[in-house]
Amino acid sequence: MTTLVLASGGEFVAPGVKDFFPPAIFGSVDKPMVLLVLSVLIIGTFFIAATRRLKLVPGKFQFAAESVYDLGRNSIAREQIGGKDFKPFVPLILTVFTFVLVNNLFGLIPFIQFPTLAHIGFPLAVSVLVIYPVYHYVGFKRHGFVGYLKHATMPPGAPWFVLILLIPIEFFQKFVLNPLTLAIRVFAAMFAGHLLLMVFTLAGEALLFSGGITVVVAPIAFLFAIALTFLEALIMVLQAYIFALLSANYIGAAMSEEH
Repeated sequence: MTTLVLASGGEFVAPGVKDFFPPAIFGSVDKPMVLLVLSVLIIGTFFIAATRRLKLVPGKFQFAAESVYDLGRNSIAREQIGGKDFKPFVPLILTVFTFVLVNNLFGLIPFIQFPTLAHIGFPLAVSVLVIYPVYHYVGFKRHGFVGYLKHATMPPGAPWFVLILLIPIEFFQKFVLNPLTLAIRVFAAMFAGHLLLMVFTLAGEALLFSGGITVVVAPIAFLFAIALTFLEALIMVLQAYIFALLSANYIGAAMSEEH
């Protein structure tokens, strides 16, 4: 991204990739690592506090926890995995949803303002080290080794001459592409959204304090930043939902009887 030359002769250097790598807080521990641990503490504390004194008529706090649980259990896990097999996977899907959601929302919290999953390593770890082994494990367990490979790569009814081309494509998609796209989707959304927010916010500040005619333009940059903040909040929630939804979908597809 090019630099913006101000009317006063100063120069505004637009934010870039380097701004997603803050300096270490102590040792080799940096801000994203601390936020990752903080998100786990927040989620654990939230559910423990909300379920410590359950009531028949829930209060606001218990209602919020039950709503999140219902979303993970019924709207995601049951719908994607199926009513027969979904129950063992509810904790996983609920954990993935809340983990991604909280780490995304860090990007909007004052004084934190950093979406942890804008670092590609974090969503890759969840996708490749957690979701990927789980859905292939249940697939092999349900269908057997050869049966699952056939289930994953050979759609029923496809003629043999189509299978010659289809088998390597399906294998690449199921065993290589799916976990990568699952991680890249949320990473790209968080990275691009946070970068845009930084550009408009810092540009507005630079224009405001530059003096001269550019001061008039500064409110426009701030208005764009405010609008993008609301849009980014929606995207953060949607990306958490999509990540959990696709995770459940992969598990359901691996266990299903049909391709």
